[in-house]
Amino acid sequence: MIDLANEPVSSVMRSEFASLREDDRLDLADQVMRLGRVRHLPVLAPDGRVAGIVSNRDLLEASLTSVLNFDATARRSFLRSIDVAEVMVRDVETVTPETSLAAAARRLIERKIGCLPVVDGAGIMIGLVTETDLLAAAYREPRS
Repeated sequence: MIDLANEPVSSVMRSEFASLREDDRLDLADQVMRLGRVRHLPVLAPDGRVAGIVSNRDLLEASLTSVLNFDATARRSFLRSIDVAEVMVRDVETVTPETSLAAAARRLIERKIGCLPVVDGAGIMIGLVTETDLLAAAYREPRS
């Protein structure tokens, strides 16, 4: 039986992920989240380091479109006027590829967050692990 708790994050992380830049607009974040069916987008500095993260919740709070009753065109126009840097969370919890799944799960629970960017020794983002990734790992078939 595999000891999942001690398995490294690298065994379940996504190495292909969408990301944003600080000067991107929220309409882009909205489109990527909807089309990719993702709830979190890391915001990367030009050197590949994590500058922040935008969640679906951040996007909804920033837009206020449900209160304003915007139609789709007006909503896109409104979101196009806001930089990602204005709404992103800057204090981002990260892990390394060697971090255990148990430690990653603890951080998600303690911080009440849905994802952790995975960074290398130089602080460059190389992957992303989400609560869904951890849940899927817990229920995958054992390897032979």
